[in-house]
Amino acid sequence: MATRRAKRAKKNRRQEQVAPSYVGRRRAVLALFALTVGALVWRAADQQIFETDFLQSEGADRHLDRVVLPAHRGVITDRNGAVLAVSTPVDSVGANPRLLRPDSETLAALARALGMGQQDLRQRLARYSKRRFVYLKRRLPPQQAEKVMAVVREHQIKGVRLEREYKRYYTGGEVFSHLIGFTNVDDHGQEGLELAFDQALSGRAGAKRVLRDGRRQVVDDVESISLPRPGRNLALAIDQRLQFLTYRELKAAVVRNKARSGSAVLLDVHSGEVLALVNQPSYNPNRSRSNKSGRLRNRALTDVFEPGSTMKPFTVAAALESGRYRPDTVIDTSPGYFKIGQAKVRDHHNLGRIDVATVLRRSSNVGASKMALDLPREDFWQMLATLGFGVDTGTGFPGEAGGQLTHPANWARIDQATLAFGYGISVSTLQLAQAYAVLAADGVKRPVSLLRVEQPPEGERVFSRRTAQAVRGMLESVVSMQGTAPQAAVPGYRVAGKTGTVKKVGRGGYSDDRYLSLFAGMAPASNPRLVLVVMLDEPTAGKYYGGQVAGPVFSRVMGEALRLLNVAPDDLPPGQVRLATAEVAR
Repeated sequence: MATRRAKRAKKNRRQEQVAPSYVGRRRAVLALFALTVGALVWRAADQQIFETDFLQSEGADRHLDRVVLPAHRGVITDRNGAVLAVSTPVDSVGANPRLLRPDSETLAALARALGMGQQDLRQRLARYSKRRFVYLKRRLPPQQAEKVMAVVREHQIKGVRLEREYKRYYTGGEVFSHLIGFTNVDDHGQEGLELAFDQALSGRAGAKRVLRDGRRQVVDDVESISLPRPGRNLALAIDQRLQFLTYRELKAAVVRNKARSGSAVLLDVHSGEVLALVNQPSYNPNRSRSNKSGRLRNRALTDVFEPGSTMKPFTVAAALESGRYRPDTVIDTSPGYFKIGQAKVRDHHNLGRIDVATVLRRSSNVGASKMALDLPREDFWQMLATLGFGVDTGTGFPGEAGGQLTHPANWARIDQATLAFGYGISVSTLQLAQAYAVLAADGVKRPVSLLRVEQPPEGERVFSRRTAQAVRGMLESVVSMQGTAPQAAVPGYRVAGKTGTVKKVGRGGYSDDRYLSLFAGMAPASNPRLVLVVMLDEPTAGKYYGGQVAGPVFSRVMGEALRLLNVAPDDLPPGQVRLATAEVAR
């Protein structure tokens, strides 16, 4: 009995010793719970009161997005309002690589709808896997874009959406390609006037704020930040009818003469506007944009060449302006050549003693050189510089060439002589057309313009009206049966112009089998309205003289252009004039 009481007492003592430790634990646990609850309460209060702005900002970053609203690019038209370049709305397919499932079934269906290879699509998604957006296919027609989205809905493909963009279309195709140029996939100008006036045509993009869900799909428009401002429309000086006409005839001539390339420029004498500007070879900006064989070059503005005998009218004009020569002044060209140091200037034939008018009609190098050498070199150079040679025309066209006109301080005597018949100087087709427009405008030079001109500029006088009219009269004889370009004549109109057959420079000097064929002229000669310059590079079909190769192109284009513009004929037989008058009277 005593033993039991001893054991019970011992057990009680043990329990009394253990009890305080349990109490401590309970207190510790309760304290821990209290701290945890306090921390949670503090954190909740901190987030609700002190971190409100930060958390809202984070939420906005994940669900609010700023979307760019593309501006409609300006329309390019011809002078009469015919649309030449226009942007139409299209859809681009984009995706969030983080949401798009990379399984084979999904990718196969999507790739077929996009017209892509499945492996190409997989590689594209892998390449941009860390981004939230990547374009899968840009600028699809609306019908194809809808087919893609139908596949997306059918297969419940996540992360794919459409983005509205604009695509540029060129109604004139290859006929206007060198002048207008084209835009890239982002609708920014890359060539031609699209590049030169890119800022004005592009306008200003707008923006809006949208709400996206967890899949980055737009669920609501939140606010408009700024409205897009459409680009400015551009009205060209070009007449679509004349452009198609000139292009057709130049292309046919290049093919017929098996030429390497060709250019033609048609100018309005009264305003300086470029009514047509074409080149061969060309390209279609709606399809291939390869620069193979220099197809992207606007050769009429960017390529320069020695103009040959088409420079002789300006040599004659300088001689007449000096007062030392008149149209009937006689020049001895015998025996068909003359020496200048070790060099020799030649004519094709010994023309003997001829007057100044015959120098142009028979295209005498000797006669032109003798006149040039008789002039003060500074005066001769000043006239050529004032005509616009040696500097670009100021059209603002990207890559326009200024040509080369050496300062007279660097001329040798032979340089002055050869300059008289177009060697030792380089010009572009547009520069040459501008210079001939000075002759057509009675000695007044007007700036050329690729854009429509509302009010023709006053211009700058280069030489006197009397000189210009005298040179025009001489140039009419070039197109006669006794001249070098009877094939350039236009029935019903008087034509004044000049041929050029230029030897091209090669590695060993001037070639004897590679030529430029040129004709530059104006009509109607009694009161010129149009100037046209035609240049064909390296014709190889047998003919190469300017009158034979370029002359017929001039005749066809100029004849049709004058009729399209309702320019009255100035060379009809008297009987036809009376008949027309009588018809009107009835």
